[in-house]
Amino acid sequence: MPISENASVAHPVSMYAATKKANELMAHTYSHLFGLPTTGLRFFTVYGPWGRPDMALFLFTKAILEGRAIDVFNHGNMQRDFTYVDDIVEGVLRVLDRTATPDPAYRAEAPDPGTSNAPYRIFNIGNHHPVPLLDYIGCIEDALGMKARKNLLPLQDGDVPATYASVDALRDWVGFTPATDIRTGIGHFVRWYRGYYKV
Repeated sequence: MPISENASVAHPVSMYAATKKANELMAHTYSHLFGLPTTGLRFFTVYGPWGRPDMALFLFTKAILEGRAIDVFNHGNMQRDFTYVDDIVEGVLRVLDRTATPDPAYRAEAPDPGTSNAPYRIFNIGNHHPVPLLDYIGCIEDALGMKARKNLLPLQDGDVPATYASVDALRDWVGFTPATDIRTGIGHFVRWYRGYYKV
C-alpha cells in the first residue's frame, strides 16, 4: 500500500479482479498490434449521486432510513479508498485530453505493468486516503442524523481488507489528484438521495 500501477496484478483473487486484468491485457494487445492508443483507468470505490443502487452507500442509506440493520463485513475491519464521483469524472476528462504514448523508459527485461513500448497507459483514480469502513458508516449516520444497526459478518471470499490508491502517475500525467473528503462527499450524496427519493 498504496497500490501502484507499476505493481504486478497477475494473481487476482476474484473473478471481478480477473475480468479487470483481462480487459487491460486485451487493450494492450490492440495497442501493440495496431498502434491504437489505449488508456486504462482503475477507479477506487466510487460513490456519490446517481450511483448503482446495489452498492454499499445506497444499501446502507436505505436500510438506516428504514430502521433495518446493515451487513458489515470483516466485522468492520476494512478500509476503502472512497472516491467521489465528481473526482472520477474530472480525472476521466483530463485523461481524455492526453492520448497514451509509448513510454521511452520502458524496458522489456524489467516490464512496468502501467506503461509499455506501445501507446498504452494505466492510471489509478482514487482519493489516496483509505477510510475505515466504520468511519464511512459514521459519516452516513451523521449526514442522516440516525444511527445504524449493524450485522457484523466475516470477510467474504475474494474480498480484500484494504484498498489505497497511489495517484502519483495520474498527477504527473494530467496534473490532477482527487481530493473530495469522505464527509463532504457523503453529505452531497445524502442531500441528493433525500431529494431524489423524497425521504
